[in-house]
Amino acid sequence: MGDAVYFLNTVLVPHLAPSLAPVILVIQVTAVNCILFYRRSVIVGAGYIAVEIAGILSALGSRSALLIRQDKVLRTFDSMISANSTEELENAGVDVWKYAEVASVQKTSTGLDINVKGSVPGRKPTVRTIQDVDCLLWAIGRDPNTEGLNIDKLGLELDEKGHIVVDEFQNTSRKGIYAVGDVCGRALLTPVAIAAGRRLSHRLFEGQEDSKLDYNNIPTVVFSHPPIGTVGLTEEEAVKAKGRENVKIYTTSFSPMYHAVTRKKTKCVMKLVCVDKEEKVVGLHMQGLGCDEMLQGFAVAIKMGATKKDFDNTVAIHPTSSEELVTLR
Repeated sequence: MGDAVYFLNTVLVPHLAPSLAPVILVIQVTAVNCILFYRRSVIVGAGYIAVEIAGILSALGSRSALLIRQDKVLRTFDSMISANSTEELENAGVDVWKYAEVASVQKTSTGLDINVKGSVPGRKPTVRTIQDVDCLLWAIGRDPNTEGLNIDKLGLELDEKGHIVVDEFQNTSRKGIYAVGDVCGRALLTPVAIAAGRRLSHRLFEGQEDSKLDYNNIPTVVFSHPPIGTVGLTEEEAVKAKGRENVKIYTTSFSPMYHAVTRKKTKCVMKLVCVDKEEKVVGLHMQGLGCDEMLQGFAVAIKMGATKKDFDNTVAIHPTSSEELVTLR
């Protein structure tokens, strides 16, 4: 291979439900084009893509049902976000089917009939049918799109899910071959792949030997209704890492001033996760109007190691929702 450099940056492919063919699969990028004529839609999944698409379909007039295996969506997020986002979906008119799984799908002359098995803890299993479905969307995960690359012949190490194993500098197990992005299975976000690629390029072509992406405290937004912003550790992760006695939580819940003149209202919930005596802020989680735009600046502060005292010493901008984060008590 000499001095050649090879990059692997494949996308992920949707994870398909087994034994349910034929069904209709609507890929995320085409969903927006379809909503104008989908009167009845069913989304399967509890992750951020499922939550976003369910919100979009419902807001634009489709009667939407979201099927989830447990009782809340976004279960890998902070518990406050998971609970509040489930509540907001229901308040927005999305029919959330909890403890539900698709048992079978039949195509009829009027669309699809979705037979749904319900397994609520402590109750007998039930089977109900959602009839005349125009759109069935599976959002149950993604798999690495590495088939056809002959990775086995290259001798690259893969994890149990098929992601390419890399070190902190994006090096694969074979010298001269590098991998960035979702195919590595960590922080599956477009800006993360871009940032990792840039730092790798700095290292390989500009002589910056220590250039690498820090995967800690990566800010994330879910474009739900209302949007979610989150960065750092969840409360549960902080307690596991530091012990309950070393974790201090600050929360607030309110109706944004925007809703002072609206009939339909959404909540804004916020949480700061602080650790140790200096109360270093290691996590920030919020859902509400404008939280997607608020997050970037606060993420910089947390990345720099801000403490609760630093937040307290910052003068509030009034009247805004973001001022709540510097006035928490």
